[in-house]
Amino acid sequence: MDVKSTPRYLYWLFCQFELITCSYLMEPWEKVLFYSFNLAMLGLLLYTTYVCVAFHASSAFQLLCSFLGNPRENALSVVK
Repeated sequence: MDVKSTPRYLYWLFCQFELITCSYLMEPWEKVLFYSFNLAMLGLLLYTTYVCVAFHASSAFQLLCSFLGNPRENALSVVK
């Protein structure tokens, strides 16, 4: 992709977004509210995804370390 055409491509994507969501029919103040809500929801989704992925990766790493650790030590901890 040519660097000069990048702004035109981003503008084209924005126009497609406006057509799909019909936000081109909205008044400016409605667009501000609509875009603010959508950006807030996207931010919350990304943050939640980041937190959950980090938690699951940490749990998987601890489980893997317990399987790869000293088996005798793991067996003794179960008996206790």
